[in-house]
Amino acid sequence: MSKVQSGTWVEIEKILLTPEQRAPQVPEDTRATPYIMKVAGFLAADSEIGSEVEIKTLSGRKVSGTLKVIRPHYEHSFGETVEELLNIGLGGEL
Repeated sequence: MSKVQSGTWVEIEKILLTPEQRAPQVPEDTRATPYIMKVAGFLAADSEIGSEVEIKTLSGRKVSGTLKVIRPHYEHSFGETVEELLNIGLGGEL
């Protein structure tokens, strides 16, 4: 496995609640999975994917967890373009 250099933008995960610690009133399928926190920040020391690391977030907070993603990014979208909405801000000029 290759090293990830200190200062790299990464994402970590930390289990906050195991399935056994989940509240009894949550749905059964939810209760069967761990409650996980995901946080992005700058890696504090050279590390490898899957190892326990510390990061420094953009707000300066130091957080530890398991290194999962190198250079994380958003993958969601707002769907296909709605043609009827394109003209709204132009005052009907098109």
